[in-house]
Amino acid sequence: MVRTLITLCGVILSSCYTVMCTDLYKDNAIKYDEAAFKKAIGKVPHFVKFFAPWCGHCKRLAPTWDELAEKYNEIDDGNKVVISKVDCTTESQLCADQGITGYPTLKFFKTDAEEGVKYRGPRDLASLEAFISESLGETNADDVKGDDAPVGPVEGLAELTDSTFHKAVENGQHFVKFYAPWCGHCQKLAPVWEALAATYEHDPSLKVAKVDCTVNRQVCNEFEVKAYPTLLWIEDGKTVEKYQGGRSHEELKGYCDRMRKQAAEDHHSQSNDSSEDAKDHPQPPVVELSDKNFDNAISQGVTFVKFFAPWCGHCKRLAPTWEELSRKFAVTPGVKVAKVDCTVYEELCNTKDVQGYPTLVLYKNGRRLAEFNGARELDVLYEFVEQHMAHDEL
Repeated sequence: MVRTLITLCGVILSSCYTVMCTDLYKDNAIKYDEAAFKKAIGKVPHFVKFFAPWCGHCKRLAPTWDELAEKYNEIDDGNKVVISKVDCTTESQLCADQGITGYPTLKFFKTDAEEGVKYRGPRDLASLEAFISESLGETNADDVKGDDAPVGPVEGLAELTDSTFHKAVENGQHFVKFYAPWCGHCQKLAPVWEALAATYEHDPSLKVAKVDCTVNRQVCNEFEVKAYPTLLWIEDGKTVEKYQGGRSHEELKGYCDRMRKQAAEDHHSQSNDSSEDAKDHPQPPVVELSDKNFDNAISQGVTFVKFFAPWCGHCKRLAPTWEELSRKFAVTPGVKVAKVDCTVYEELCNTKDVQGYPTLVLYKNGRRLAEFNGARELDVLYEFVEQHMAHDEL
């Protein structure tokens, strides 16, 4: 009797185990052994789950993976992506070759790709489907963001598209990462790039950006992007050079600081050349201020100071008007028209609470008198200075 009960329990347990396994591991996902895997991978895109039957996380993922396979493996359009799985308890060599060290490991293999890209995101159905679309280059940035403005920077990182790229980089210095979501090196660089963007988030002289080349092929082709990631330093819409150094945060930041310093020195040199040319003209040039002469320069009389950056479009448009303003006050005792290059004297501009370019501030006998916020026209600027001079004299 006891032996009969034991046998019966064994049959029941066996039936339950069979039901459980059948429920968790259905046949919608194509199961590969080593030979089948090597034959299939590379012909069409594959999303592969490497698993072990005893793994708890694998068991929880199983119904979702089966649902994913049911959707994609039945699409009759040339098998644009195949959802498959490999049991690492029976295909140990294959899993070792694929560098599988934990379960489940999900890897996406593009057509003709020898290496798969590990998926590291959430394992819900929506996230997995979004990853497939992204890996296949189906994500349309314009479905999420409008065409007329760059995607808003997150912690300083601007995501640019075909339609927003040129307007975004037409002025100033930009460090741009051209990437593909499926690229393993790009995935490794991603958190470092975000940290770099956060470093320069409040620095108006440099913008850190990225372009997804699986979505924005036009701009990537234009800039001759042949491999991922490609990192380009762009100034005023033109490529200065391709970055070839290390990809740690320290190395990338060092590069950015060197490039910014070089641009500032080039501008300063050009300003000196212009000053030499100005010696032949009777009109005094705009007074160039630095961290060394600023306090002394504004200590007596009226000094109208333009805080600017060479890459700033508004600053460039104001420059000839500012020169003309200086000439108009040339015969007025005790009045100076001056400027500070904030890409060179960044700390000075920070202490003066410069928040944007150009910032125009009038000082009287070393004291900040007023900030100009009106139209940047010669007559308006001239009247602003005269009004404050008269007010101060009263």
